[in-house]
Amino acid sequence: MAQCKHIQFEGSSLTDLRRWPKEARMAAGYQLDLVQHGRCPDDWKPMKTVGAGVREIRIAAADRSWRVIYVDVVRDRLYILHCFQKTAQKTRKADIDLARARYHAIRRAR
Repeated sequence: MAQCKHIQFEGSSLTDLRRWPKEARMAAGYQLDLVQHGRCPDDWKPMKTVGAGVREIRIAAADRSWRVIYVDVVRDRLYILHCFQKTAQKTRKADIDLARARYHAIRRAR
């Protein structure tokens, strides 16, 4: 079994996640637990527009769509870049730009 990775929330991502409805928060927690233990989330896609190795977890809960953008850049750490409600088919440029800025800040810090 893979070692459990520490989660580090970037910027307002934890506050944003805490504002989600309970059903969506619980689903996100379960999916992040899978990633923490070295498994893939149930529904995800790569986010190459944000950066190398960045993934988006897709969550359908409370009759809405929710997204967690994360990167697993260090063996023992999982960075949550952005948590948001998706309101259109295409991810808003502002959401991609925010995740990209946080991703680049992590890369510079390393």
